[in-house]
Amino acid sequence: MAKSKPWLLCCFILCGLVCAVALICLCIASLVDRGCSSGSFKHAAVSADSLRCSEIGRNMLLEGGSAVDGAIAALLCTAVVNPQSMGIGGGSILTVRNKTGHVKIYNFRETVPLTSKLNLLRDCPTTFTFSTGSQWIGVPGELRGYAEVHKQYGKLPWDKLFQPTIKLAREGIPMPAFLGNFLNLDMVKSYVEQSSLCEILCKNKTVLGKGDTLKFSKLADTLETIAEKGVDEFYSGKIGRDLIQDIKAAGGTLTMKDLESFHVKVEDAWTVPLGDTKMHIPPPPAGGALLAFILRIMEGFSLTSDSLVGNEKIQLYHRYIEAAKFANGQKRSICDPKFHNSTRADHLINPSFINHIRKRIFSNRTHDNSYYNNIKPSLDQMGTTHVSVLDEDGLAVSATSTINQLFGGAVYSSRTGIILNNELADFCGRADSLKPGEQPPSSMTPVIVESKSGGILVIGGSGGSLITSAVALSIMNRLWLGMNLKDAIDAPILFVDASNNVNFDRGFDQSVIDGLKALGHKVGNWKYFVNVVNAIEKEHGCIVAVSDGRKKGMSAGY
Repeated sequence: MAKSKPWLLCCFILCGLVCAVALICLCIASLVDRGCSSGSFKHAAVSADSLRCSEIGRNMLLEGGSAVDGAIAALLCTAVVNPQSMGIGGGSILTVRNKTGHVKIYNFRETVPLTSKLNLLRDCPTTFTFSTGSQWIGVPGELRGYAEVHKQYGKLPWDKLFQPTIKLAREGIPMPAFLGNFLNLDMVKSYVEQSSLCEILCKNKTVLGKGDTLKFSKLADTLETIAEKGVDEFYSGKIGRDLIQDIKAAGGTLTMKDLESFHVKVEDAWTVPLGDTKMHIPPPPAGGALLAFILRIMEGFSLTSDSLVGNEKIQLYHRYIEAAKFANGQKRSICDPKFHNSTRADHLINPSFINHIRKRIFSNRTHDNSYYNNIKPSLDQMGTTHVSVLDEDGLAVSATSTINQLFGGAVYSSRTGIILNNELADFCGRADSLKPGEQPPSSMTPVIVESKSGGILVIGGSGGSLITSAVALSIMNRLWLGMNLKDAIDAPILFVDASNNVNFDRGFDQSVIDGLKALGHKVGNWKYFVNVVNAIEKEHGCIVAVSDGRKKGMSAGY
């Protein structure tokens, strides 16, 4: 009989154990992969208004950049692809969550100049219209803010963030479908053709359309200089002097001193409990408190997927409308705390006040506007863009940027290629005076939501006055009503306007509309559902990124 070989037996047993462990790991990996929806990502993602800009942001992450690098690059790109929404002539609010979970707000919205037109607010329109002209221009903070967040969180060289957009602006791109359609709306077409914007957005004095090339040569030069020399070229150098010269020629009041004195506001986020999650929001003068106010009211109604069935669906939206009407009545609480009582908006996230308001919502009726403490409603507006970014290290950025209304106030600086904001119009109906350095009240609300299980939702929206409705309903759909992120964002919204009329997005359930009318709600005639929500969600190792289809957006990641 052959001699036994114990060592050989040990080898067989060891090999068997290794194979078993490998098989178990493979099964676990397979289960994890199966748990991720198709089209999701494992490492990082960017959700912007267009695939082009999402990809530019994503490429920065692939090259070792941070979420801040990706956000800045995507925003610079958006200034070319959707120039009606934002640009370096405007301002932004960024909510940034670092990998340890601390959340900071970087607010570099425009401010009131040291000198503005006497009694400017008397020029506020009384009906829906664009506030055009140089008198509405606020001090742009966009570039100063980029530099500040890049200094804190950037990994890539500053100039690298600009290169893709410089190339787009200089060489031109085929007219983006959304912008092309937008420019040819009668209202927008005449608006652009009768303004200085026609210099870059027209051909033979007619707005560009399908098949045309969108090019911003002078802006490319400006961006190249800022990429090479830094933002001081804008705030104290030649670019700033050229910009001020063009603004003065248009009758504006901005000076170099305004640019030189601009500072970024950095503060902790307000953190609000929301069921099993906590929501990080920008404090006033941003719109986070109004968003939290509505969601905290709705949280108390214990919503589930069953809330979308039958009469419960009518009650769901009835309660939401009532909450939105109360929010309209609180809009004057949103103001710059540096210039007003800093506690004016604290009550909006106070549980006692929220419970008090919830008890004033009845299931069988609505009320006259006086019931909601409405004070001279502000006009509704549209504009803005949003970018959500999550990187491999867990850094999350929720960034909302704007030049306010469509193409700002339609003032174009031919020396710099910059489209100027009309941010001072945001004070209309929501303030009685302006103070130098003050930031206007805003609906902008870049949000980061964290769950107890470690999940994270980076979300925000654009669309002016529609931001609060679009973001609130998307969050409700996702957290409480059982929808996945894409369906939550795609769902038709309703919008309670400044006069408390209820306006319905195309495709909204007609039976619900009829039920709401029966409860006494007045239906408005708002036509411009330009609300856009872009979001990223990470849960159980899977990243889902959604860019709103309303602006033909697409996300990118890896």
